[in-house]
Amino acid sequence: MTTTAENTAGTGGRARPVLLTVDDDPGVSRAVARDLRRRYGERYRVVRASSGEEALAALRELKLRGDAVVAVLADYRMPQMNGIEFLEQAMDLFPRARRALLTAYADTDAAIQAINLVDVDHYLLKPWEPPEEKLYPVVDAMVEMWLASPEAAVQDVRIVGHHWSAPSFAVRDFLARNAVPYRWYSAEEPEGRRLLDAAGAGPDDVPVVVPPGGRPLVAPTEAELAAAVGLTVEPSAEFYDLVVVGGGPAGLGAAVYGASEGLRTVLVERQATGGQAGQSSRIENYLGFPDGVSGGQLADRARRQAAKFGAEVLTARKVAALDTQGPARVVRFADGGCIAAHAVVLATGVSYRKLEAEGADGFTGRGVYYGSAITEAASCAGEDVYVVGGANSAGQSAVFFARHARSVTLLVRGPSLEASMSHYLVQQLAAIPNVAVRTGTTVVAARGGDHLEELDLRDATGAVETVPSSHLFVFIGAAPRTEWLDGVVARDGLGFLPTGPDLLVDGARPPGWRLERDPYLLESSVPGVFVAGDVRAQSVKRVASAVGEGAMAVTLVHRYLGER
Repeated sequence: MTTTAENTAGTGGRARPVLLTVDDDPGVSRAVARDLRRRYGERYRVVRASSGEEALAALRELKLRGDAVVAVLADYRMPQMNGIEFLEQAMDLFPRARRALLTAYADTDAAIQAINLVDVDHYLLKPWEPPEEKLYPVVDAMVEMWLASPEAAVQDVRIVGHHWSAPSFAVRDFLARNAVPYRWYSAEEPEGRRLLDAAGAGPDDVPVVVPPGGRPLVAPTEAELAAAVGLTVEPSAEFYDLVVVGGGPAGLGAAVYGASEGLRTVLVERQATGGQAGQSSRIENYLGFPDGVSGGQLADRARRQAAKFGAEVLTARKVAALDTQGPARVVRFADGGCIAAHAVVLATGVSYRKLEAEGADGFTGRGVYYGSAITEAASCAGEDVYVVGGANSAGQSAVFFARHARSVTLLVRGPSLEASMSHYLVQQLAAIPNVAVRTGTTVVAARGGDHLEELDLRDATGAVETVPSSHLFVFIGAAPRTEWLDGVVARDGLGFLPTGPDLLVDGARPPGWRLERDPYLLESSVPGVFVAGDVRAQSVKRVASAVGEGAMAVTLVHRYLGER
């Protein structure tokens, strides 16, 4: 790593963003660093490493210090860990850093593969002389892409809070799920106290969020937090061709295809794009990613893809109602605002059901977490972690936390995993030595002081065992978020939204249907309002099918608009 003087030069005391280069050939490594410093040395630090492991160690140190990484250039042919394998792991540390693979002409096939596998932005053929023609234009493009990303704008967001505070966890989780980098300070540590003093706040006022160059926010709402860190919360227009409600795989698919096909499109998400899939630590059965991809990475790519085609993405806006006003479909927000469109795609997904265990509600965000809560990974080191659920999301979480915790126990209500979990994941779990699976087991009580400390577990015989644990991650059931549609769009007994043929009863169209045709395949009981993804009745609960339904819904939107 570079010296402290180099770290802060030209930044008024703040570390300059980093350009990282990795090559096991010392001569090539020096040449890359020399050429990069010649052009970018005044604005960026150039850090070089001689292996993938050395580079990952450097990235981990940069991450801990809160420094920003602009771009990573990695040689393809390196021993122990090649460039593609390194970039895949580097993405988990700095997902918004731009990536380039250095290859020989014979390795161009590998470079093309890397574009799909780890979202490589460019590949460079060695040698790249002269750099003015072959190196700098590529690096310039990567720097410009990074400068346009949220990381460049909000790299110094700081949070002061208490670890076992539910509001503090909610702020960290919101920023992490929206891929906004931040630095975390405990209210008990000196720097945390200094920030609280500067903000005119005390330990009881946490969480306190200090955005760069902005006023401190004390216990902010999600909308206030989103606006402060540069996320879009206000629409640019009052009327669109298409409003997509929900930012999971189905909603992102609809936004990408809607915008790419010329529809003025806005996506509205109440918390963070990605939905439940966005919280998955590793999705390994999604087409085109043979080595897997994290849900966060997949959501980030889809979000950037939607933005590239011109779709707007509104974050931290909760939708409260849907109205029809003649040919317009009006989406109303909980804060009183609204937007309208010719057509709407409902892709609100599902949420995890609450754990019905005595005392569990009181520990939400203080030891009991719904979803993976990846921000808690570091605090699980050396701990005994419990995961509730028997589907893929629970299995993926168990695999992830096994890398950090002393032990992970998967609690499954049913008699086995095979009926609810993919075969590949069952095999993975069986091969991890610190993962145990307890079938026929439920959580009946949670206890502790300021945070979760122990659980009562009931087995299939009715016997109850008390176990110590500070972390419980819950992945049970699927509750659709459709109460706000009651009385407007037809719902089934569980709250899911039937579409197309499922709306016909003895051949009769749904009440209030005034068109002379039957509802289209993904159309709800309201003409021009379509449904995609997990919230649709009888849908297949998989990422690929949700993306496909989002795309199909846009095709049907075009057909509907053609009727007008």
